[in-house]
Amino acid sequence: MKDAIFKGSAVAIVTPMDSHGNLDFMAMEKLLKFQLENGTDAIVVNGTTGESATLEEKEKLELIEFVVHYVNHRVPVIMGTGSNCTSHAVRLSRKAQSLGASALLQVTPYYNKTSQHGLVEHFTAVADSVDIPIILYNVPTRTGVNIYPETYAKLSEHPNIKAAKEAGGNLSHIAKVAALCGDRLDLYSGNDDQTVPILALGGKGVISVLANIMPFEMHMICQYFFEGDMVKSRNMQLELIDIMNAMFMDVNPVPVKAALSLLDLCEESYRLPLTPMQDKDKEMLKKTMKFYFPHLQEYSVEIP
Repeated sequence: MKDAIFKGSAVAIVTPMDSHGNLDFMAMEKLLKFQLENGTDAIVVNGTTGESATLEEKEKLELIEFVVHYVNHRVPVIMGTGSNCTSHAVRLSRKAQSLGASALLQVTPYYNKTSQHGLVEHFTAVADSVDIPIILYNVPTRTGVNIYPETYAKLSEHPNIKAAKEAGGNLSHIAKVAALCGDRLDLYSGNDDQTVPILALGGKGVISVLANIMPFEMHMICQYFFEGDMVKSRNMQLELIDIMNAMFMDVNPVPVKAALSLLDLCEESYRLPLTPMQDKDKEMLKKTMKFYFPHLQEYSVEIP
C-alpha cells in the first residue's frame, strides 16, 4: 500500500492575472489565504484550470515557488508538470521537486498523443527522474488519448506513481481501474459532479474546479463520506450540482475566473485564446451564484 498524497478536496487553483495578462501574485496570495482558511486539503498549481497551456516555463516555476513558500507545508502543493515532450516533462518535474513541490500532476501527452506502450514509457521516464509522488492525469476530451485500465495496472507498479486524476467521465472505466490496481493506485475524481461516485469506488477525493469558490463545501463532501455519513455527502453534492455545472458553461477556467471576480478574489483576466464569457452566459452565472452566495449583492456587481 502506498501512502495517500492527500485525502479530500484539492483545489485546481486558477492562475490570477492582471488586466495586461501578467501573473498577479497579490491575488494569488488572497486566493491561497481563502483556500487555507476554508479547509482545502491540497493545492494543485499549473493544471488545466491554471491555464498551464499559455504559461511560460519561467512563470510556472515562479508560481510553484511562490505557492510552496506561502503554504509552508500546511497542505500538500502539487504541480502540473506534464508535457507532450517527455524530456520537457522530465526537466520541469525535476525543477518543481527542487522548489519544494509535494507531488506532481502528469497529464497524458496531447496532440502528438501516443500508444499505450508509449504512455508507459513516457510516465516511467518522468517517474524515474524524481523522488516525489506522481498523479497521472487522464482527460481524453482535451488530450485525445485515454489511459486504459491495463495500462494503469502496469504503471501502478512504479513506486513513484501513486495516484490518478480521472476526468474521463466513464465510471465503468474507473471501476475497472480500481479493480485492477487495488491499493497500488489512489483515485481522485477530476470531475466535481462525480466526486461521490468515485469515493464509492474507493477514491481518495477530488481535484476540484468548484473548490476555487467553495473549498469548504468540497472538503465536506469528502469528509462526510470518510466519516461514514454517505447520505450527507450525497445530498451535499446534489445540492451543489447547479453551481458545479455552471463552472463549465464555457471552457474551463473561464466561468470559475468570472465567479472569482464576482467574489472579489481575482480579476477576470485570461490569455488568448481564452476570452471572457458572453454577456448572456455571464448573466446566467450571476443568477446561479446569487442562489449559493446570497450576500453577493454586497459586491460591486449588478445581479438581475
